[in-house]
Amino acid sequence: MQILEAGYQDSDRPLVLLLHGFPELAFSWRKLMPLVAARGYHVIAPDQRGYGATTGGDDSYDGDLASFRLSHLVSDILALLAALGRQRVAAVAGHDFGSPVAAWCALLHPDIFQCVALLSAPFAGPPGPGSDPWPQIDAALAALDPPRKHYQRYYATREANADMLSSAQGLSAFLRAYFHCKSHDWPHNHPRALKSWRAQDLGVLPRYYVMELDKGMAATVAEMVAVTA
Repeated sequence: MQILEAGYQDSDRPLVLLLHGFPELAFSWRKLMPLVAARGYHVIAPDQRGYGATTGGDDSYDGDLASFRLSHLVSDILALLAALGRQRVAAVAGHDFGSPVAAWCALLHPDIFQCVALLSAPFAGPPGPGSDPWPQIDAALAALDPPRKHYQRYYATREANADMLSSAQGLSAFLRAYFHCKSHDWPHNHPRALKSWRAQDLGVLPRYYVMELDKGMAATVAEMVAVTA
């Protein structure tokens, strides 16, 4: 596991753990880490399993995804703490994909994680009984005009990796467009509260979240950047 650290000079400093989102790395926290360290904390940001220089798990499309279950990602964090000789975390903060990992850390081990902060992805709590809502959402989004799909469903398709990795504009240009469209700098981002998890309300989200049904992510962000060119 690769980690970034700040404020590690004093071994008695309280520990703050920062968990990145998707598609990001520990590097995403590089500007925040010195600020938190300046407040007297030892700050650690790992590349989570399957990201950056951290290995582990079968990442092939037809592979066994069990190693990426949230309980295993929590175990990764516990192993990291053991390797560092730390028994307490003053605060764990997760952004996006890191948010549920942080939440499960605190839920499963409240004796270790004393405070939790979740950014961008609220925690719905432990899963309970009930039917899977995705099939109904998929059908309702496809019935919109124009037909749409949720970005998480796109990322679950066999074609998604090649669509982005071998995109027509090239990987570097794709990533620049992708992160630009998701940033505050893109003038067409207008954050708002969703009224519900219905297709009509999801349809107001930017196209990188609720995509057109017949487009991949590379084409989606290329068109979005072209709007501001």
